[in-house]
Amino acid sequence: MRVIQFREALREAMSEEMRRDKDVFLMGEEVAEYNGAYKVSQGMLDEFGPDRVYDTPISELGFAGLGVGAAMNGLKPIIEFMTFNFSLVAIDQIINSAAKMLAMSGGAYSVPIVFRGPTGNAGQLGATHSSNFENWFANTPGLKVVVPSNPYDAKGLLKASIRDPDPVIFMESELMYSDKGEVPEGEYLLPIGVADIKRKGKDVTIVSFGKMMKVALEAADELAKDGVEAEVIDLRTVRPIDYASVVESVKKTNRCVVVEEANPLAAISSEITYHLQRNAFDYLDAPVIRVNSMDVPLSYAPTYIDATIPNVQRTLEAVKQVMYK
Repeated sequence: MRVIQFREALREAMSEEMRRDKDVFLMGEEVAEYNGAYKVSQGMLDEFGPDRVYDTPISELGFAGLGVGAAMNGLKPIIEFMTFNFSLVAIDQIINSAAKMLAMSGGAYSVPIVFRGPTGNAGQLGATHSSNFENWFANTPGLKVVVPSNPYDAKGLLKASIRDPDPVIFMESELMYSDKGEVPEGEYLLPIGVADIKRKGKDVTIVSFGKMMKVALEAADELAKDGVEAEVIDLRTVRPIDYASVVESVKKTNRCVVVEEANPLAAISSEITYHLQRNAFDYLDAPVIRVNSMDVPLSYAPTYIDATIPNVQRTLEAVKQVMYK
């Protein structure tokens, strides 16, 4: 199996879907002439032309609204935000139009649209470019929220998202675009709403998603040196959440740590923790522990970034708490 970059996996997914379906198009800031701010759309303008890959003004509200209208009329837009921090400018179109149109129209209008782009810490870009809004969007009925952690998942999930009849929030990371991983030749799709066990184990369950999967897997490697077998679950989507896979793992391991980049209040990890105490309480031998970013805006200095976001050491400490206290 070949090894390609995360950005290349995303590009393949979009290009394959655009070749398959003439109604699919890509729109956003710098996606065409500049080949994408992160070079995700490299070469797509040359292949598909300016009618299907085109640049927009710096007006997220405007082009998000244009995308919603296009989807309501039968097209399948992919809307790229340079960062999901900028999606706040378009929040009315995403939350009040895309997410609610099917219900408010009595089923007359579906909105098959994908809003995609990077989320969370991007490395020294400051607080206004480093927020995590996964839980914001996951709290909105009518949206699906996908957060892949590797190139293989990114391609399969993006293709599934483009074909989905509902609006999908597809969240990536600037820090992952150069990551490499095995991606098979040819077409494949991964189902939205199904978690993946990235590592099997029997002693403790570690749940995560997105780029925090690197932290979870590295922590599992360190634990293995001490004979602790951690089962690592990648949620892959946070709306819908595959609760069943998490519960089944905890029934086996009896302990759980959830690693998430977002701030702790009302986070996805809070939802996982509640669901486990509600549906797997009798199997838990220790309280579920969450490892989140500190409850502060993310600063510019790298030392503050390292002190703020979850890391391997904090994850190991959490595991020790559920294992030995």
